[in-house]
Amino acid sequence: MSDGRIYNGMPARDLGTEGWRKPWSGTNGGSCVEALKLADGRVALRQSTDPDGPALIYTLHEIETFIRGAKRGDADFLLA
Repeated sequence: MSDGRIYNGMPARDLGTEGWRKPWSGTNGGSCVEALKLADGRVALRQSTDPDGPALIYTLHEIETFIRGAKRGDADFLLA
């Protein structure tokens, strides 16, 4: 990170290479979303096949809301 700011769309490589995890993995040939829990509680997401691409930065509340909604089926329309 050049100036220390963490922002939505920043190059994921600027967040380092350590600590990225694949919360789930399937039989999709390695194309997964990877997550990194940041020191301030936010969560960064990146595409595993493009680790130098952009990182999407979410607050803990945003991630909690998405995961709870997905568990309830609120995101099932994405699969239809």
